[in-house]
Amino acid sequence: MNEIFRQILLYRFIMFCNETTMDKVVLDCGAGGNCPPLSLFSEYGYKTHGIEFDINQLKEANMYADDKNQDLNIEHGDMRYLKFEDETFSFVYSYNSVFHMRKEDVLKSINEMKRVLKPGGLLFVNFLTTKDSRYGTGLAIGENQYEQMERNTLVIHSYFEECEPDTYFEDMEILHKEIRVLERLDEGEKIRQGFVDYIVKKI
Repeated sequence: MNEIFRQILLYRFIMFCNETTMDKVVLDCGAGGNCPPLSLFSEYGYKTHGIEFDINQLKEANMYADDKNQDLNIEHGDMRYLKFEDETFSFVYSYNSVFHMRKEDVLKSINEMKRVLKPGGLLFVNFLTTKDSRYGTGLAIGENQYEQMERNTLVIHSYFEECEPDTYFEDMEILHKEIRVLERLDEGEKIRQGFVDYIVKKI
């Protein structure tokens, strides 16, 4: 039985991808962790590539791939400066990753993802919104941007108004946009998370 991946939003993205006639070549920007979703794409027959900035997260992803005998092609990299040529990938995504930087770097990263995407290709990106319960906490480093503690690590979170990221995709076709506010338990503490998700097509 195939593993059920916790990044459930990517099941919708892979459905959109499967409905195209594009070659099955995908890039994950922020591909690390102990359950890399590129494994899901591999199971669906995609040729996978991934970049991860954090060395420890990169090691975890490659250990997972080794255990499953999958060649996910995840390597160290920075989504602000992708090493790939223009129009290399049919599909690109960044799940719960791009908002871990200042907004000026979010813009750089989005532009890089768009650059390496083929015409007609699909991009999935999600953003934190100001409806998140952590919004407004921590050290302010810019407009709706904060340094905050997350599992004993200081990280950057950029928060967006629900229509704010629309400007990133004015040159693309928005196929799906979803605004989500959810409450859940995190290590026994009730938290509220706000997200806005995009699936867009390069024209």
